Amino acid sequence: MIVGDLSRRELGTRLAGTGLGLRFGPFNLSIRSDLKSFASLAHSLYAPYPLPEAGEMTDFHVGIRRPRGMRRWLRRQACFTIDGQFPFAPYTVEHAFPALEWGINWCVATRAHHLLMLHSAGVERNGRAILFPASPGDGKSTLCTALIHSGWRLMSDEFGLVRPEDAMLLPLPRLIPLKNESIDVIRRFRPEAIIGPAFLETRKGTVAHVRPPLESIRRMHEPARPRWFVFPRWIANAPLTLEPMAKSQAFLMVATNAFNYEVLDGTAFRLVADLVGSCDCYSLSYSDLDEAVAALDELSLATDV
Repeated sequence: MIVGDLSRRELGTRLAGTGLGLRFGPFNLSIRSDLKSFASLAHSLYAPYPLPEAGEMTDFHVGIRRPRGMRRWLRRQACFTIDGQFPFAPYTVEHAFPALEWGINWCVATRAHHLLMLHSAGVERNGRAILFPASPGDGKSTLCTALIHSGWRLMSDEFGLVRPEDAMLLPLPRLIPLKNESIDVIRRFRPEAIIGPAFLETRKGTVAHVRPPLESIRRMHEPARPRWFVFPRWIANAPLTLEPMAKSQAFLMVATNAFNYEVLDGTAFRLVADLVGSCDCYSLSYSDLDEAVAALDELSLATDV
């Protein structure tokens, strides 16, 4: 079953009761909420995502709900919860949906230490993946969204999840949060993209969530072999450049973009060294999405398996 098989009423009942189970790649979540506005958005944006099978373990028990006690009557707020705890300050109730999405990212980043977690977007085609390690503002989410609407499969927008035993990249095809000007850029680039409502004046500016194409969600259990590291940077009005990068420099940039490099210690060093050694590494500067997508398409076709 998928979320879309549930009626709006049944989904709301599950959210308010024992929790709505959701499967995102290697993780199963249980989400609880007493907010009607959240239930409506969840029914729409999570519609193609599968429900866990009966008896499967739940990795994260999360929620987005009104504050407890008198506070719930004084302000219209929403609190993110994990295992009944409140790790963050309350959000305004209008920002409940992005608050939950950010909270799920936090859960993965702080608890999935059986995997190497790179701060990186990733896409795949023909079994080979491009990883885009980047800092906020470098344009990785915009580029990733453009690619998955141009024939590539989404692995993840935020996490490069690397399995230590075989260095395979695991998919985590969750919603992609676009920010500020990127929202209109993607609306113009691919009008058919499914984009949720814009949340104004959040802690990260204006945010809207892109639902990945159905193929990416249906194939969320298919790992891929990393083949390229591309370090992107969006620069206004700049000509496109895609240039080889020294592997020593790439190693440092990948290692410093890992969420849990220090936690995994020697395992992380070995994995990053093996990944960089087996991948072609490039720096990419771009201002035009069509040009960037075409250059990466050409790169994938020109490189031998």
